[in-house]
Amino acid sequence: MFRLFESLIDPTATPERPEPPPRLVAFYWHFLRQAKGLFAGLLGVGLVLALGDASIPYFVGRIVTLVTSTPPDRLLAEGWPLVAALVGVVMLLRPATLFLRGLIANQAIGPGLSNLIRWQSHYHVVRQSWGFFQNDFAGRIATKVMQTGPALRESMVQTVEAVWHIAVYGVTAFVLLSQADPRLAVPLALWALGYVALLRWFVPRMRDRSRAASEARSQVTGRIVDSYTNILTVKLFARARDEDAYVRDSMDDLNGLFQRQMRLITLFAVTLQILNALLVSAVAISSIMLASHGLIGVGVVAMAVPMSWQLVSMSGWVAFQVSAIFENVGVVQEGVGTIARPLQLADRADAKPIAVERGAIAFERVTFGYGTPRKVIDDFSLEIRPGEKIGLIGRSGAGKSTLVNLLLRFFDPASGRILIDGQDVSRATQESLRAAISVVTQDTSLLHRSIAENIAYGRPGASPAEIEAAARKAEAHDFILGLSDFHGRGGYDAHVGERGVKLSGGQRQRVAIARVILKDAPILVLDEATSALDSEVEAAIQASLGALMMGKTVIAVAHRLSTIARMDRLIVMDHGRIVEQGAHSELIKREGLYASLWRRQSGGFLDDGPERQAAE
Repeated sequence: MFRLFESLIDPTATPERPEPPPRLVAFYWHFLRQAKGLFAGLLGVGLVLALGDASIPYFVGRIVTLVTSTPPDRLLAEGWPLVAALVGVVMLLRPATLFLRGLIANQAIGPGLSNLIRWQSHYHVVRQSWGFFQNDFAGRIATKVMQTGPALRESMVQTVEAVWHIAVYGVTAFVLLSQADPRLAVPLALWALGYVALLRWFVPRMRDRSRAASEARSQVTGRIVDSYTNILTVKLFARARDEDAYVRDSMDDLNGLFQRQMRLITLFAVTLQILNALLVSAVAISSIMLASHGLIGVGVVAMAVPMSWQLVSMSGWVAFQVSAIFENVGVVQEGVGTIARPLQLADRADAKPIAVERGAIAFERVTFGYGTPRKVIDDFSLEIRPGEKIGLIGRSGAGKSTLVNLLLRFFDPASGRILIDGQDVSRATQESLRAAISVVTQDTSLLHRSIAENIAYGRPGASPAEIEAAARKAEAHDFILGLSDFHGRGGYDAHVGERGVKLSGGQRQRVAIARVILKDAPILVLDEATSALDSEVEAAIQASLGALMMGKTVIAVAHRLSTIARMDRLIVMDHGRIVEQGAHSELIKREGLYASLWRRQSGGFLDDGPERQAAE
């Protein structure tokens, strides 16, 4: 039975509509429609439970009437059907209904819908552009993905269980009291109006304060994760106290907002208690007065007073649930702003996988400025022949790394286009484009997984022998065999830590190069691929890179000019334009910018760090 209900939702199935809508109600329905049958069942179960609860005071009133009006010798014969019905409701119907409700809410909706929302939110977010992640805390984004699912589920389950329950119970009580004497229903009608007015005033304020508190909580999480992610920098600069202040500021904001939220909840609870006391008092007084005039019997009094008391007791529970509902709605509403953003760089509707056979690349009058008036790339045109090896050279901020980012379609040009084998990269699917290009960057980060998994990221499904062969070509095999982690895993099974922190910069770079060697894509981009290596290892890897570059189109961005002097052609950039191009010997003879940079280098090194800051 448990497994049957647990299997009703497949939380990690590929979504049919990956992008959730940005409006709150539509966002809710986007996920709820995938479990609408279960929520319909929950509504039905709630209806039966509410009617069963409302029937208990009714049975009590009937029993009191029976006891007071029936001779003792006939009481059992006439009263057993009524008692049997009460026992059936209390002993059979209610437990069975509660069990079914538990199966639906806890076994099916609980884990299934929560993780479905998390999975589909992640499925959409992970396909956002690189710029999306550059503009936010990774920890904050992850918090939104993890919190929104349970908050959405809880708000809907609580709405069905609390609001629906009291609505059904209230209507049933109103009908029963009206049938006994319409005047008994007047206090209940007035209470209902007051209750609705109370909710109407308090609930929007609860929602807004809950949303503000949720945003502040995410900010705290983002700052804490930022400190942990950069813990080495914190330690190196002895800035733990500054990090304390950085987190304390956001924590104080959260505390203040949370206090404001709790004040409102306390005020709501007190006001509701006053309203409830008025209802019980009014029903009790009305019942006694009507009974004293002989207008109703003692059985009606026995039904009306417990029914009103049960209603106000339930309303307190509902009030607590309503505050929780809108706290969760605030979490969902705040999560919508992060999760339900349209893809900033989506594939076109008619996008097709790119087919790269020759590897010819053409930049045609490309202009780009990261959304600002300043042009990082300015009317740039360049043709790279199939199999040609070119080097990109220039001062800091010349646009070299930006050009690579445009080729990979991390951004779209403001004007112009980029072609690979005559195919516009903007019309190709992004996954197929990047599958056709291997990249080794200067700042290499690895996944917190095993060495083998990191290398196989270049070609999923690669055999252990193929992984080892790639590591040997990257001069990584020997140091990998000596690795171990805290869980006793060694060699290729050792885990590298978050972003590969357990490895040195040179070791990370060699694993990254092994990954690219295994991928073996037709186009190769080297963004200072050997900058983190010592001279001996670099010399060994250069030979491997030479073999890797055979038959491939290569774009190399180098800070050490000596590493790309042997390229087929050198492209010298300045302010987003080509100012010189040619072989190394030709450019030296021209006595231009390249020759100036070459003479200025000491040991063939050119500091290119600020370019990334200026361009990105």
